[in-house]
Amino acid sequence: MEKADEELVARWIDQDPELKRHIDEHREFERQLEEFNRRPYLTADETVERRRIQKLKLAGRDRIEQILARYRAKEQSA
Repeated sequence: MEKADEELVARWIDQDPELKRHIDEHREFERQLEEFNRRPYLTADETVERRRIQKLKLAGRDRIEQILARYRAKEQSA
């Protein structure tokens, strides 16, 4: 995440429950993926689960970007 995005998140996370939820989920998905990445090999089920988490993380990141775009627009119009 870029520094400007991190600053925006820091400004709005306490005021926007949806943003907070997506950020928390994103961090949890990142933690889970790091756990999978530390393993020397994955079972077929673990590989499927890892891909599922990657997709959820990406979808959450897209939603975070949409929320941040809304705040960027709001700040530019102010």
